[in-house]
Amino acid sequence: MGRGKVELKRIENSTSRQVTFSKRKNGLLKKAFELSILCDAEVALLIFSPSGKAYQFASHDMDRSIARYRNEVGLMEFNNYQRSRTIEQFWMSEIDNLRRTIDTLEAKHKHLAGEDLSTLGMKELKQLERQLKNGVERIRAKKQRALQEDNTRLQKKLHEANLNTRAFGAEECDAFGRSSGSSGFGGPHDGAVI
Repeated sequence: MGRGKVELKRIENSTSRQVTFSKRKNGLLKKAFELSILCDAEVALLIFSPSGKAYQFASHDMDRSIARYRNEVGLMEFNNYQRSRTIEQFWMSEIDNLRRTIDTLEAKHKHLAGEDLSTLGMKELKQLERQLKNGVERIRAKKQRALQEDNTRLQKKLHEANLNTRAFGAEECDAFGRSSGSSGFGGPHDGAVI
């Protein structure tokens, strides 16, 4: 009597799974060997167990078979010289890209400084003008904010100074430290100790 059809799904029992792996691995290696002998085929078989152990069969040299496979599917086999040339070409390309970026940024810097404008067309000049206008507006807004913050800080200091002078019974002072009751012309009691 023949075997029934086996449902293909992961075997949950770890012992059964290991026994099945071992039996099927051996059967697969045997079939690979038979195929290479019967059909004079170049066969290379790699198997990695769930624990990471490697099993292999090669009718010829495994490295040669892998190189042949890589060549067949268009994957280049790099030797150390080719690898170093590829890395060198990559970095030379990166250096060229960085040089072009530096040249572009230096040219933009010159344009923003009003230099070397003869190389620009009307479209670029208008764009540069817009950039400069936006920059001036941002600078003005920042200066305005800074002036407002300074003004607020100074008003706060003046208010605190007035509160301190009231606390000690002195007269209120203006922004120049003069008392609000004096005219500033030096009357009989201004600044004199009685």
